[in-house]
Amino acid sequence: MPALNTRSASAVQTARRLLNSMIAVVALTAAIIASAPALAHDATPTAAKPRGWSYPFSCCSGYDCRAVSQTSISERPEGYVIKGTGEVVAYSDARIKNSPDGEYHWCSVAGANDGKTICLFVPPSSF
Repeated sequence: MPALNTRSASAVQTARRLLNSMIAVVALTAAIIASAPALAHDATPTAAKPRGWSYPFSCCSGYDCRAVSQTSISERPEGYVIKGTGEVVAYSDARIKNSPDGEYHWCSVAGANDGKTICLFVPPSSF
């Protein structure tokens, strides 16, 4: 096996330094991302809230919540009914939240249309 010449040895050292620098940058980036506060995503702007509003992180991991039509939620004496799943969420349930924009918003596990309710944002009662 031929011996490395000085130029080849220098290139290997430079490559190692570059690799070590890249590893340090990746590690630093991962540490910054891991230490950043988790943020929820925003509701779509409406006439009532032209700048939109943020779903609380306790309700949403960035994809669990969305606006739903008034026809997808109904009311019965025992609570709100999610029509797509038949789930009833009692009026006294802590998952019921006031809707900042007066529209219904539903947060379900993994944002699935057949998922269990995490939070339900409801407009104020009209009476």
